[in-house]
Amino acid sequence: MNKLIATLIAGLFASAAMAQTPAPAADVAKAQAKAEKSVAKAEAKEMKKDAAADQDVAKAQAKADEKVAKAHAKAEKTHTKAEEKIAKADPEDKVKAEAKADKKMADANMKVDKTQAKADAKVAKEKAEATEEKAIAAAKTNEVKAKAAADVKAATVK
Repeated sequence: MNKLIATLIAGLFASAAMAQTPAPAADVAKAQAKAEKSVAKAEAKEMKKDAAADQDVAKAQAKADEKVAKAHAKAEKTHTKAEEKIAKADPEDKVKAEAKADKKMADANMKVDKTQAKADAKVAKEKAEATEEKAIAAAKTNEVKAKAAADVKAATVK
C-alpha cells in the first residue's frame, strides 16, 4: 500500500511539474524571430519617415533661402537705381531726389524683411510638422516593440 501511495504522490508531483514547464524552445525561438522581424520593420519605417521629414525641412529651407536671396537682389537693384538718380539730379533737386530715394530704399528694405519673416515662418512650420511626424513614428515603433516583447513573454509561458 505504501508503494501505491508513493507512486501516486510521485505521479502527482510529476504531472504538476509538467504543467509548469516552459514552452518548447522552438516556440520561443519562433516568437523571438517574429518579434525581431516586426521590430526591424517598424524601425525601418520610422527611419524612412524621419528621412522624409528631414528632406521636407531641407527643401523648405532651400526654397526660403532662394526667396530671400531674390528679395535681397531686388532691393540691391532698387538701391543702386536710387543712388544713380541722386547722382544725376540737378544740385537744386538733389534733396528732393534723396528723399525719394530714401523712400524707395525703405520700401525695398521692408519687402526684404517681410520676405524673410514669411520664409522663416514657413520653415518653422515645416520643422514643427517634421517633429510631429518623427514623434508619431517613434511612438508606433515603441508600440510594436512592446507588443513583440509581450508576444515573446507569452510564448515562454505556454
